[in-house]
Amino acid sequence: MKIAILIARFLLGLMFVVFGLNVYLNFIHMAAPTGDGGALLGLMFQHGWFTFFGVLYIVGGTLLLIGRFVPIGLVLLGPIIVVILLFHITFYPAGIGPGLFAAVLEVFLIWACRAHFEALFAPELNVL
Repeated sequence: MKIAILIARFLLGLMFVVFGLNVYLNFIHMAAPTGDGGALLGLMFQHGWFTFFGVLYIVGGTLLLIGRFVPIGLVLLGPIIVVILLFHITFYPAGIGPGLFAAVLEVFLIWACRAHFEALFAPELNVL
């Protein structure tokens, strides 16, 4: 099980670090989808949204790669993966594969680190 967690953590971290660096260095040339999806992505690039997303990609992915503060990395990447899935479901279903792969890895890692998230699901707040 430890090997599976290590592989999943490495794959998800590497995926987000590479695509986060791609926001700034543009070494993977991806064709923009046509229609509304392309218009949305164009607006997001034009107004600097991906600059912010790129930082979150790199920070979250790096935390997973180095193995420190993994739950924080998962918390940073979780909403981003939801947005990726929603974009592909609503605008560009043909490109959903990598998003689904990232979602499966994320859910597996959250399950593997579930002890760190137990307090989120506690019915009472035990501060004192």
